[in-house]
This record gives sequence, C-alpha cells and structure tokens, in this order.
Amino acid sequence: MEERIERLNAYLRGWIGYFRLIDTPSPLQSLDEWIRRQLLMCLLKQWKRPKAIRRNLITLGLPTEWAKMLSGSRKGYWRRALSPQMNKATGLAYWRERGLFSLADLYAVLRQSL
Repeated sequence: MEERIERLNAYLRGWIGYFRLIDTPSPLQSLDEWIRRQLLMCLLKQWKRPKAIRRNLITLGLPTEWAKMLSGSRKGYWRRALSPQMNKATGLAYWRERGLFSLADLYAVLRQSL
C-alpha cells in the first residue's frame, strides 16, 4: 500500500499544478473522497477473506460487532468502502499517517502563495 500511495502522490502533485487555477476547492474535496474510497477498496481486496477483514478492522480500532458486520457483508468492495464503519476505522488521520497527500490541503497552500 505504501508504494501505491507514493505513486499516487506523484500524480497528485502534478494534478494540483493544474487544478490550482480553479476558484473553488469543492471539486478537489470530492476527488479526495473518491481517491480515499478507491484506496479503501484496495485494502479490502488485499485482505481478501472475511476473517482477515475482521481481524484487520479490529486492529484499526473498530468495535468487534461492527467489524463482524462489515466483514460478513455480501456487498461488494466498492459498497463496503463507503460504509460508515470503514470511514470510522480509516479517517483522514489514517491516510495522513501513511503519507497520502490531500488535494484540498495542497490547494489551500498554493492559493495562499498566489
């Protein structure tokens, strides 16, 4: 996952050079949400089995009942990545710890320098 985030950050730095010309940060916020959801989906696919999903969600600090409910769900990866349980387990701080850049944060820094 670290390698994936490093490669993604390179793209994000390039995109922000283009997107800093826009006047509103709302498209960047929605792009940030979409990127995080994609990464959550990749995490779920990495964990593969319900037992591994449950174990890893509990490790991330999610209550056992919520982890059981999410790991036993028959919904697809994309739908489970949108669930409130995944959002609670992997918030913004989770992705910042792993080094993921936020387009909205980079935009705010670049717009101050203009």
